[in-house]
Amino acid sequence: MIFGMLALVAAALFAGAAFYISFAEQPARLGLDDRAGLVHWKPAYARGYTMQASLAVIGFLFGVAAWWATGEVLWLAGAVVLVTNWPYTLLIIMPVNRELEAIVPDDAGPASRILLTRWGHLHLRRTMLGGLATVLYLWAALT
Repeated sequence: MIFGMLALVAAALFAGAAFYISFAEQPARLGLDDRAGLVHWKPAYARGYTMQASLAVIGFLFGVAAWWATGEVLWLAGAVVLVTNWPYTLLIIMPVNRELEAIVPDDAGPASRILLTRWGHLHLRRTMLGGLATVLYLWAALT
């Protein structure tokens, strides 16, 4: 059961971080002027990416281990949902990231604001995936 608890912790940390980004950091960033918003996004994204990518993989591996040890399919379902953040990020969010990273802060303007806003909407889906994985893991732990 230790694998399951570690999977739940990793998923909850992922979901909590994603929730903070979506409901605190991103709205605050959009309250800044275009240049400041872009300047803030760049290092915040780099740090957040590393943390959330690691948590998604760790939570996935522990979820698979919990499924393997118990045979409870909810652990596997949570693992798949959590690791879905990887292809979602690489295929859907990464093109927006690349566009934002290519903008020099002095060139920030309406186009960068549109991209930052779009990025926030896309990131919200990562928050939902993390939340769903957490719920699945919690459900598995309670069964």
